[in-house]
Amino acid sequence: MALHTQLPIYRTGLELLSLAHSVQEQMPRGMKRTVGEKIAQHCTDILELMALANAAQDTRAHYLRELLKHQRTVEVLLRVGFEAQRVSPKLWAQGVQLLGNIGAQAGGWLKSAKNRAPAV
Repeated sequence: MALHTQLPIYRTGLELLSLAHSVQEQMPRGMKRTVGEKIAQHCTDILELMALANAAQDTRAHYLRELLKHQRTVEVLLRVGFEAQRVSPKLWAQGVQLLGNIGAQAGGWLKSAKNRAPAV
């Protein structure tokens, strides 16, 4: 088992968290508190769930499903900011790309975890 910090999905998650802070800086005060903080918190939760999924073999699928929920939530919140013209098109595009990469990697990891689940 590799350290979670060595996983490609983790490095992508760090990039996403950095992007979330850039998005939050662009937002006006009211939206920064309601949307920006939620985006950053969900990105932090995604990183935490990556570490938990890497460490726990028996509950890995659960953590990965939670991670995918947070990933979809971040995508929705970014869209809200973008449609309100509070997130630049460049950050929006980067965010969608990073979220897509995380979703694909987590989905593959989840599929692998389901295939390795012990038969009861």
